[in-house]
Amino acid sequence: MANTNITGILEKMTGKDKDYRYMATSDLLSELNKESFKADQDLESKLTNIVLQQLEDASGDVSGLAVKCLAPLVKKVNEERVVEMTDKLCDKLLNGKDQHRDTASIALKAVIVEVTTASLSEKILVSLAPQLINGVTNGKSAEIKCECLDILSDVLHRFGNVITKDHAYMLTALLTQLSSTQASVRKKSVSCIASLAPCLSDDLLAKATLEVVKLLKIKRAKSDITRTNIQMIGALSRSVGYRFGPHLAEAVPLLISYCTSASENDEELREYSLQALESFMLRCPRDISPYCESILNLALEYVSYDPNFTDSMEEDTDDEVQDEEEDDESADEYTDDEDASWKVRRASAKCLSAIIASRPQMLSKMYQEACPKLVDRFREREENVKMDIFNTFIELLRQTGNVTKGQGDIDESSSRWLLKQEVPKVVKSINRQLREKSIKTKVGAFSVLKELVVVLPDCLADQFGSLVPGIEKALNDKSSTSNLKIEALAFTRIVMASHSPSVFHPYIQALSGPILSAIGDRYYKVTAEALRVCGELVRVLRPNFEHLQ
Repeated sequence: MANTNITGILEKMTGKDKDYRYMATSDLLSELNKESFKADQDLESKLTNIVLQQLEDASGDVSGLAVKCLAPLVKKVNEERVVEMTDKLCDKLLNGKDQHRDTASIALKAVIVEVTTASLSEKILVSLAPQLINGVTNGKSAEIKCECLDILSDVLHRFGNVITKDHAYMLTALLTQLSSTQASVRKKSVSCIASLAPCLSDDLLAKATLEVVKLLKIKRAKSDITRTNIQMIGALSRSVGYRFGPHLAEAVPLLISYCTSASENDEELREYSLQALESFMLRCPRDISPYCESILNLALEYVSYDPNFTDSMEEDTDDEVQDEEEDDESADEYTDDEDASWKVRRASAKCLSAIIASRPQMLSKMYQEACPKLVDRFREREENVKMDIFNTFIELLRQTGNVTKGQGDIDESSSRWLLKQEVPKVVKSINRQLREKSIKTKVGAFSVLKELVVVLPDCLADQFGSLVPGIEKALNDKSSTSNLKIEALAFTRIVMASHSPSVFHPYIQALSGPILSAIGDRYYKVTAEALRVCGELVRVLRPNFEHLQ
């Protein structure tokens, strides 16, 4: 399209009728997206000015389209024009009217995403960083500070390694915001420093860490500031990985101390401490070695941390017959919207998972100390935490499979032998979960059983009968979801494939009906899994069939 026609579109974009403005902006967007579109210097100037003007249009539809024009426009104009656009958008963000600030922020982020060349990224960083830092430090409102920190975080994440000479002043400015009275500003500052951290020199990284550790050593500091600094420690380790290793000697004892000495109501402090320790385990596997024992003991202590709930539930006995309705109601016995202790238990479970994943040499110890605790916590009352407990136990099983792969004999010192001793307790605890109301819980329970059989084939020969009612209910119950049916069928297939056919003969009648019914399920994935189970069922019914062929 000729430049004269583009000029016509630009004129319509400034008209009084919002519908005309919308259609003209839409036409411009179409033109900008054409590969053949080219603009001379004069047209570039007109385009950038009119699009920036449209960002403040009274019609939200028009301003929204103008934002969409920015991405293709960045690719069609020269670098100096892009820098000019970002400067103007930054000025709107810092000094513009409140109603236009959100649009300016969205537009600035849209432009930054499209910057791909090193030369342009350096120009933008040189131009934007001082303005954004100024917006953070010079008494602006919390809303403006948060927007500046958000955008600066994006800029540093993408271009932080382009110029290093400004890292020191940026770091100093950002560290001061960790003591802000505004929680939102502190939170955004943590993210921003974490975006900058991978680009920092070892000296500046040490400066940041020592500054935060120094603040953590001030025991009289406000608890919300302490929580922020603990989050900062965790974010730094996640961001820089092994480079955080030299600072563990000071950080780990502090976090353990805060976790154990926090007041009863300060669950977030415990949660953030455990999350940071989890990060240390995963990101600094070599340097964390001296502290693994202490972190394991801490995680085991807090995985059952529930000060507001006394569980009087006694161990099930083998001859105990429980009413299913009572089991269904057990999950609802205690609820408290203000109780946040579940966050501590969840963080502990994830910390345990990190220990298991990163320290295969500790597997035997994990079976002696962590396995019984995890099996006991299958009865966790918060469903989301229960899923994390299941996932942690599955991680333990997978690591066992990885470490012992190819090992024939099982001696009493091996993790496989230790796992085999726990199978009856695991099945007993899982059976209780299969009687719960929650579909999610039952899906998680079958996932545990599947992984158990993968790691220890033939381990359920004496236990399978107790699991049959749970399988039947999962396949027959009208409330069962497709996901639950698939998990139940997949477990049935795997267990049949890994055990002697004689194990299943007493239960053929009970299982064949639900399995055959599942073949007619409306969802094709359920049907497919049911057909796979039927293949194993044939082998169970006619174990010598392959030899006859």
